[in-house]
Amino acid sequence: MLTDIEIAQGAKMLPIKEVAKKLDINEDDLEFYGKYKAKLSDELADRIKDNKNGKLVLVTAINPTPAGEGKTTTSVGIGQAMELIGKKAIIALREPSLGPVFGVKGGAAGGGYAQVVPMEDINLHFTGDMHAITSANNLLCALLDNHLQQGNVLGIDQRRILIKRCLDMNDRALRNIVVGLGGKINGVPREDGFIITVASEVMAILCLCKDSDDLKERLGNILVAYTYDNKPVFARDLKAEGAMAALLKDAIKPNLVQTLENTPAIMHGGPFANIAHGCNSVRATKLGLKLADYCITEAGFGSDLGAEKFLDIKCRLAGLAPSAIVIVATVRALKYNGLVPKAELATENLDALSKGMVNLGAHIENMKKYGVPVVVAINRFGTDTEAELDMIAKYCEDLGADFALSEVFAKGGEGGIELAQKIVEACEKPSNFAPIYDADLTIKEKITAIAQKIYGAKDVNFTADAEKSIAQFEELGKGMPVCIAKTQYSLSDDATLLGRPQDFTVTIREVKISAGAGFVVALAGSIMTMPGLPKIPAANNIDLEDGKITGLF
Repeated sequence: MLTDIEIAQGAKMLPIKEVAKKLDINEDDLEFYGKYKAKLSDELADRIKDNKNGKLVLVTAINPTPAGEGKTTTSVGIGQAMELIGKKAIIALREPSLGPVFGVKGGAAGGGYAQVVPMEDINLHFTGDMHAITSANNLLCALLDNHLQQGNVLGIDQRRILIKRCLDMNDRALRNIVVGLGGKINGVPREDGFIITVASEVMAILCLCKDSDDLKERLGNILVAYTYDNKPVFARDLKAEGAMAALLKDAIKPNLVQTLENTPAIMHGGPFANIAHGCNSVRATKLGLKLADYCITEAGFGSDLGAEKFLDIKCRLAGLAPSAIVIVATVRALKYNGLVPKAELATENLDALSKGMVNLGAHIENMKKYGVPVVVAINRFGTDTEAELDMIAKYCEDLGADFALSEVFAKGGEGGIELAQKIVEACEKPSNFAPIYDADLTIKEKITAIAQKIYGAKDVNFTADAEKSIAQFEELGKGMPVCIAKTQYSLSDDATLLGRPQDFTVTIREVKISAGAGFVVALAGSIMTMPGLPKIPAANNIDLEDGKITGLF
């Protein structure tokens, strides 16, 4: 079989204006970035605001292997299959981060015959949104350090600066740095650090804002530091929000691309789900709902991370409600949760598969707690055996869960027809969506609710630093949902506890507030907000040969 990039490079793409016509979008509503990419104008959003909403379908997954389980591939395949069964559908996805593109997971444009294209553009610089977000964040940091240098009239305590610089790359060497060295003219020396762009509050704000006015207000509400007399300092106090919003003027507009089968796809925003809220932008999702009968969107990593945050943060803040939830499960991830080493996942192992199946059971139970119909997508890999696939199907039947085999990687939309039909059926069932916790609870109560109801934790331990921060942010964070940053590999905060851990305690080591985004952030376990590259990065196999990119996946 051809590689992902070879398939993508051989795609017969339509001019993006032709893709837009499928959604009744006029050429005047497009801002072109070449022949196959365009941003959707603010005028379009205003023109279709009274259209009836379509059905919102959320695609999530079980706890994955380090390589991922094809959640984006499945989302793309569902969109393609929907068109084949005569449904007007659109896909709403996140933009890839260069961190995983050059690290372990590779790109985030799908795979095989279920991809969004132009694949190379999407996985690399695309329309410049990541650059704009990085620039806006770092402008705020530069203005803060300049304020310190120019007399510090606000009385900012340089030991209590909360904002960090960002970079859209996995670079562990930048986690902890010192700035301002080299004498008086180079600024005030202080400890600083970098986070990856997709973990920044600016990214979260872009993904949650309603419009440019809301964007500017949220940017102004970013809590950047405290003064010597313990008063909060916001971005608006540094008069930063206007210039930051100017840098994001085009970045807040959703991007329109297409799948290999020319199904329309919106890609916009890209926060990680293990360290941020893991969903594409509210603007993109709402546009998708107005433009098509079915809007298929995804949330990062397993349902304990991405889906929980999609449902408890994004849906709550944006007034959205899904009609169905799809849980992507794979033979290899279930064997991984049954403690099979990564190197042996391609070998049939029914015993390990049986042991790991409890992980799927936990995700099905958790998603049903939100009152939304659930469908399991068994994403088939080439190494799966019939006996293994039958075992998963039998498990779903025993749980009374709807399911379908997905072969979209190998067959494109045709391989997802049964899955698409099951989703359409699920969307016709009653959906009584409700978040898992009340936003008026205390910060500790909200964290505990997520840990116990979704992770299955026995208890939650708050470190002294976390307790101190919670006391500090309780009033400012009143009514805000909670975004827990933890490992994606386990339902717990310990990556080694696979399957369905029992009697474990989640440790919250640090609590921050993203006042502009509108949520409280709790860091669990040893999660890093700036990832590192593996021993052999994917970047080692990416090349440019005769003007053609190779090795990207």
